[in-house]
Amino acid sequence: MEVKITTENLESLKNGDKPLVVDFWATWCGPCRMIAPYIEQLAEEYDGRIVVGKCDIEEGDNDDIAMEYGIRNIPTILFFKGGQVVDKMVGAATKAKIQEKFEKLL
Repeated sequence: MEVKITTENLESLKNGDKPLVVDFWATWCGPCRMIAPYIEQLAEEYDGRIVVGKCDIEEGDNDDIAMEYGIRNIPTILFFKGGQVVDKMVGAATKAKIQEKFEKLL
């Protein structure tokens, strides 16, 4: 299950006891829509082991989050462990490539 990432919950999620994956996206972004099903499937497959969140950069204060992490292109996926960014993917990728990053996070 995917979590909606906001400025209110990001800190507690990234500092939680499970690794966090955040997909930065926007509704108008074609490549974002292309990888969305992969992210959704991986969120289900890794449920209980990794928290998976989606951050719509155009919603609320989420542009602040994007600025804080230097998100210039979307989709961008950030991988957090122990509250720190430990990996990053920019642009569309295959499910296998994204899953590789999930595995490295565990």
